Amino acid sequence: MMSNKKEILVKGRTISAQNPSVCVPLVGITHDELIETVLELVKKEPDIIEWRADYYERLENIQLVLKTLASIRNAIGEIPLLFTIRAEKEGGQAISLTVQEKIEIMNVVCASGQIDLIDLELFHNKEEITQVRDIAKKHQVLLILSYHNFQATPALPTLLEKCVEAELLGADLAKISVMAQDEKDVLHLLEVTQEANESTAIPLITISMGPLGSITRMFGFAFGSCITFGIGYASSAPGQIPIEDVRQVIKIVQRSLNHSL
Repeated sequence: MMSNKKEILVKGRTISAQNPSVCVPLVGITHDELIETVLELVKKEPDIIEWRADYYERLENIQLVLKTLASIRNAIGEIPLLFTIRAEKEGGQAISLTVQEKIEIMNVVCASGQIDLIDLELFHNKEEITQVRDIAKKHQVLLILSYHNFQATPALPTLLEKCVEAELLGADLAKISVMAQDEKDVLHLLEVTQEANESTAIPLITISMGPLGSITRMFGFAFGSCITFGIGYASSAPGQIPIEDVRQVIKIVQRSLNHSL
C-alpha cells in the first residue's frame, strides 16, 4: 500500500486512502422521491451521500432546493453530504440553468450549513472555479474539482495534469473518472492514481468506469484513491456496484495488505 498519507476530516470522520469511504448517490426527480430514497440509503450506513441535484425537477427554484436540502439533512443526520450539479457534458442531466445560476445555487447551498462537500468540474474557467472555491472556503465546505470522460481514458500526462490543475486551483480533493474500453485502460487509471498520489498534496478520488473498471472501485484505495462510489438505491455512473459488495471486498483487500506488511 502507498506510504503517502493524505487525509481530510469531515464531520469527525477521517477520509483517506488508508481509510477509504464509500459514497452512494442520491438521485430523484421530486422532493418526495428523494426523501423516500434517502431513508432507504441511510439504512445501509454509507460513509458519504452525494445528492445529484441535476436530477431534481425544481432546481431552478432556490427556495425549493433549500427546503429539499433541509429534509435530506434531517434524514441523514451526521452522514457527510456531497452536493453536485453534474454538467450534461460530463454525464449529468440536461438542465436549463446558466453557469452563473448554478454558481448562485452553490452559494446558497453552501451558506445553508447543510452540506459538507461540493463538486465542480474542471472544464469551468478559472474565474468560475475561483468563485466556487471562495464560496466553499467561506462556509467551510470542502471542494472537489473533478474531471469526467464517459468515452475513453486519456493519456497519463493528461490525467496527471488534471490532478495538478485541481490542486493549483485550490481544490481540497481532485477527482478523475474515465471510461475503460479495455483492460489496459484500467491499469492506466491505477498508474495515474499512484503517480498523482506521489506528486500532489491533496487527496484523490479516481475511478475507471464501465464493467471492466468496476474493480478500481473496490481496490483503488491501494493505489491512493480515498473515496469510491457504490449503489445504495440507484446508480449514477456505469460500473457502480452495491455498497455491501464494495465494503466486503475493501475489507478483504485491507486484511491482505496488512497481513503482507
